[in-house]
Amino acid sequence: MQPTPFSLEGKVALITGGGGGIGRQTALSVAKAGAHVVLADISDNLESVAEEVRALGRNARAMRVDVSENPQIYEAVAAAQAEFGRIDILVNNAAMHLVERFSEGSPENWDKCLRINLLGQIVFCHAVMGGMIERRSGKIVNVASDAGRVGSLGQAVYGASKGGLIAFTRNLAVELARYHINVNCVSPGLVNTEMWNSTRRDNPKLAHAYENTVLWKRLGEPEEIAAAILFLVSQEAEYITGQTLSVNGGVFIA
Repeated sequence: MQPTPFSLEGKVALITGGGGGIGRQTALSVAKAGAHVVLADISDNLESVAEEVRALGRNARAMRVDVSENPQIYEAVAAAQAEFGRIDILVNNAAMHLVERFSEGSPENWDKCLRINLLGQIVFCHAVMGGMIERRSGKIVNVASDAGRVGSLGQAVYGASKGGLIAFTRNLAVELARYHINVNCVSPGLVNTEMWNSTRRDNPKLAHAYENTVLWKRLGEPEEIAAAILFLVSQEAEYITGQTLSVNGGVFIA
């Protein structure tokens, strides 16, 4: 019998930033495909998402983790491996959005943004890859942003953090290919999440300008980003590694 498309039956997926938005929808998508889920986030909604996963008949563990704190990352991964036996899938989704003119920015904001969006993702990869190497199997998807691929006003440091993540993904894919570990990147455009809605509230004119660059003339939905992630962590994406998939409704710069 052929496996169900995108079947993740029996797999264990660790999803950072799993308390809402893209992370929550990704957790539900992989759970529907058969995976058990570990959620790592600082969100107060984390346990409610875990309950949604359990309602789908999968095991779930909610872990409060600040991804800017390296010791917490290693502790969380060790605890997840002890409870579930392994981690088959890592989705690095936790992020901090930063919109400010670089000339008016602060080193404190830059440091926090880079620690969450880039270094935290790097450390999570380092923490999980040992077990994947031993099993010679694993799927890693880093969630970047088209801000790391297309220059835009007010996102110099945020774009740098996401562009760095894209470069890290390509290089890690080269290193881990010998162990049969796929490493890819999903690069969303503008997505209807609380993160983007906060930008709309704080910078409505800038947000409107960004939204006008989308050919599809609407924001993406978290489900649409999760669908791309689900594909990349599935067996159907076996021959894809080191790639960045933009999911953005078509973005152009006039």
